[in-house]
Amino acid sequence: MRMETEQFYLVRSDVLPEAMKKTIDAKELLEAGKVESIFEAVKRVDLSRSAFYKYRDAVYPFHEMVKEQMITLFFYLEDRSGSLSSLLAAVAEAGCNVLTIHQSIPLQGKANVTLSLNTSGMAMSINELIHRLNQVDFIIRVDLLSTGA
Repeated sequence: MRMETEQFYLVRSDVLPEAMKKTIDAKELLEAGKVESIFEAVKRVDLSRSAFYKYRDAVYPFHEMVKEQMITLFFYLEDRSGSLSSLLAAVAEAGCNVLTIHQSIPLQGKANVTLSLNTSGMAMSINELIHRLNQVDFIIRVDLLSTGA
């Protein structure tokens, strides 16, 4: 008997059926602990439980399928006393382990920092991490340079 191998496709979110998008949203609510049950998650995103069960093991955000454990982020920072230590504290609080640090000499009140991070202990998505870091007062911008295993 021939065993069929699974095939995977990378599809833009704007062409996914609404039920698949809502399934991903419900899974994210469950993983983040924002809801306590599947019933509550599907109710919040307006999805039937049968659709959730149909798609839950079949649709994943791309970053979850890649299973990256390491990312490299490039930061544009305001040059303030303690900004690097505050940045490292924020990264540690997110569950990341710093692998490498490279900081440029500050010029005109701004500094650049590149961090390579192990994300295996992180409980949020990379997009959520970047969003949270972009909200930090002294961080001007965060760019994702690379992801890898």
